[in-house]
Amino acid sequence: MEEEEEVESKVVAVMDQFEDKDDSSSTVLDLTSYQLHDLDSVELAPSLTELDLTANRLSTLDPRIGNLANLKKLSLRQNLITDAAVHPLSSWNALSALEELVLRDNQLKNIPDVSIFKKLLVFDVSFNEISSLHGLSSVSETLKELYVSKNEVAKIEEIEHFSQLQILELGSNKLRVMENLQTLTNLQELWLGRNRIKVVNLCGLKCIKKISLQSNRLTSMTGFEGCVALEELYISHNGITKMEGLSSLVNLRILDVSSNKLTSVDDIVNLTQLEDLWLNDNQIASLEGTAEAVVGSREKLTTIYLENNPCAKTPNYTAILREIFPNVQQIDSHVFS
Repeated sequence: MEEEEEVESKVVAVMDQFEDKDDSSSTVLDLTSYQLHDLDSVELAPSLTELDLTANRLSTLDPRIGNLANLKKLSLRQNLITDAAVHPLSSWNALSALEELVLRDNQLKNIPDVSIFKKLLVFDVSFNEISSLHGLSSVSETLKELYVSKNEVAKIEEIEHFSQLQILELGSNKLRVMENLQTLTNLQELWLGRNRIKVVNLCGLKCIKKISLQSNRLTSMTGFEGCVALEELYISHNGITKMEGLSSLVNLRILDVSSNKLTSVDDIVNLTQLEDLWLNDNQIASLEGTAEAVVGSREKLTTIYLENNPCAKTPNYTAILREIFPNVQQIDSHVFS
């Protein structure tokens, strides 16, 4: 009872503050972590452009939200929203100009129908129980960011029309194959960590800047050669035995190949922009040849991880690395001023 009274008083305080503002500035309402079961005690001003209901206990959508014609951003993250509860969204035509919809961390089993949102830029349904991307084909082609991580998705599909997409997050699913990416010509970031992917297939993408394939089933690095704009590559926790296919990635700044089965450092001599190199938890036996392998980024490199390799037991290990890399700021967990 005391908890409910405390929540109610918080809501009243927020609403008082909201109402004190001039109507023209009453555009953002943030009710994050108020543990609300409903919005009965909340006034929803018609001027709202952003409504954040993160971390409450909502199991239904207040129909008044459907009248907020100026709304651009709606977050229902971390609630108790089911497929049935989210269904009214599909008929709330007054919200057709919505640009950002966050349904992350709820109880959805399917991609909801959001076809009325013709200007949608950000769509987040991560941390649900979604088993298929079926339904994405009706999502607006204006989309720039799509997040479907931590679900049960087994196939990349119905994304071909997202030619404006810049970020695609499908980590922590059940994907085995990289496919249907070829039309995502503006894609900048691809996050596919914690899946079951064995082979890299970027379907001809050349403009991408960040790729994560951590914790998959890769045994080879080949497949990245055409990604000449790539700046960050994360492929730790796989079964890769050889560094290869990297020489064309001349814009690479961050390379994480930790926790693999590498025995030597290879194919990165051309990477003159490399700043961070993570090689820890491999089977690299010796520091011999390392200087030659990274000669291109010798001046640029500021961070290197080699701990938990046999070579890390070399006498004067840290001193040798600091000599190889004159501008290094961090070796393993040791930070230098």
